[in-house]
Amino acid sequence: MRVAMEPASSTPMLEDLLQRDGVKVEMVPEKKGILFLKHVEYKVISQHFILPVSRRYSDFDVFHALLLQRFIYRMVPPLPPKRVLKGVLRHKSKGDFIESRRRGLQRFMTLVLRHPIISGDELLKVFMTANSADVQVKLRETFKRIGDEYITCPMSTIVKRFMPDDIKTQTEANREFICKIVSSFHKLRNVTERMSQRSHENSRDLIMFGKDLRALGSEKAQPPQVAAAAPSWKRHRQSIHGLSEEFQVLADMAALQGEKEEDEVVERLNLFLDLLQSYKDLCDRHQSGVLLEHQRALQRRPEPLTELLEQPESRLSQQENAIVTMELRSYFSLFCLHQETQLVFTHLPLSTNILGAFIQSQMQHHKEMGEFWSDLLPKLDTIFEGNPVISSPPRSPCRRIIFT
Repeated sequence: MRVAMEPASSTPMLEDLLQRDGVKVEMVPEKKGILFLKHVEYKVISQHFILPVSRRYSDFDVFHALLLQRFIYRMVPPLPPKRVLKGVLRHKSKGDFIESRRRGLQRFMTLVLRHPIISGDELLKVFMTANSADVQVKLRETFKRIGDEYITCPMSTIVKRFMPDDIKTQTEANREFICKIVSSFHKLRNVTERMSQRSHENSRDLIMFGKDLRALGSEKAQPPQVAAAAPSWKRHRQSIHGLSEEFQVLADMAALQGEKEEDEVVERLNLFLDLLQSYKDLCDRHQSGVLLEHQRALQRRPEPLTELLEQPESRLSQQENAIVTMELRSYFSLFCLHQETQLVFTHLPLSTNILGAFIQSQMQHHKEMGEFWSDLLPKLDTIFEGNPVISSPPRSPCRRIIFT
């Protein structure tokens, strides 16, 4: 078995890749354009380029389409949808959709800048430096001038010598493995999304609880003066009104937890899933496109005895050259797919980091909420001082569960 040489095993370390993440996509507050032609613009800020640039979604769309043409054998990250199906999105949630699209565009740019090949390409440089008025024109002109990666890569015709003998078997096995874990991470992302939503719902419930306490402690809740308990109730009412402020703090803590879960867990899972999805898309292109074209080219190969007499020599030469080029492209596509597979495996440890962040977030949140609730109970005791009904429940010892 021949072992892959340096070009196929030169995937950067994960730490080096993560240092290329310095990009932010921010939504410009005011829409641009006139009347019904207004559109949302995004400011793209990168630590690798001097000045930020403003881009429309259509600019991202053209950039994405050209990346797919230039790097057909590479993992090109997916773009978020421009719009959803009519009737699915309600007007009140339009802002949420725009924010979701902004996050998707930032993930797209993060993965583009993180990719060791695409990040150094001229298309990216044009996208990050061209004037907003003619960025699409310059992108198309650049691609027309340089072509796809196979044409510009100096090793495209000799990559076969750098690949393992069992490259096709390895590729298929790795593809099946990665496709299986995609489903699992989709489920994890959906669960953490629901947890983040519940944290925000918990915040809203705590706010309502505080408002109800505030209403209970208002002067309108004062009983008639003839009531025997009127003097003591006035003191209790004022204390309850003050207690309602504590629930605003609890609501803020729950809302902050929801934001942390969304930013530190859900969004990082989405970024990881976008990477895996780009790998699946690449495998689909490889199977349905490259290999199919190669097979068709071989089927068009002329028979040496019969076709040779019927066709001019120049035409036969052109056909042979086309077939040789298609064979070389087929090897180059396998070579790139092998490299992209290694790139995915390089990113796999991120899953452990994400799960660790999720666990730490939950531990910290429950600890802080538990401490706040524990401090709240004595305050409730002082309101009803002397009432034997109000007492702190016994605390059960903390036990560590060991899984075997």
